[in-house]
Amino acid sequence: METLKIQIPEGFQVESFDKVTGEVKLSPKPKNIMEVIKTFSDVLNHLKIDEDWFEENNVGLSDDEIAYRQVKLIVKVLNEGWVPDWTNSNETKYYPWFKMGSSSGSGFSYHVYDYWGSFSYVGSRLCFKSRELAEYAGEQFTEIYKKYMTI
Repeated sequence: METLKIQIPEGFQVESFDKVTGEVKLSPKPKNIMEVIKTFSDVLNHLKIDEDWFEENNVGLSDDEIAYRQVKLIVKVLNEGWVPDWTNSNETKYYPWFKMGSSSGSGFSYHVYDYWGSFSYVGSRLCFKSRELAEYAGEQFTEIYKKYMTI
């Protein structure tokens, strides 16, 4: 048996290899969604939503209502199409958990993640498929969550 050694450029993966012709088809490696989505603008761009259109469609809404719309889009993008199955109590669902208040009596900071089974502490459409995504959302989008969760 002969061995063929192929150097694959960084950021690519082998999509297919034809053993007869030796043809190698490369495709870009999918990036981790957390590497792609860093800002709410990234969320809008990913969903092909114009930022001006989003702002115009939120005129007159309170900060918490706008933040709720933002959080729904953040969750949608980070979950990459995953939808929670509420009939499956074995499927763990995660959401960011925040520590509100501080030793001085005020503040808002990301604290940890949490999960739940068939009971719910948070709107069902706002959960994540993994602990890592919940942690990331809580850390990366703290200011949006703060507007959503506080008066």
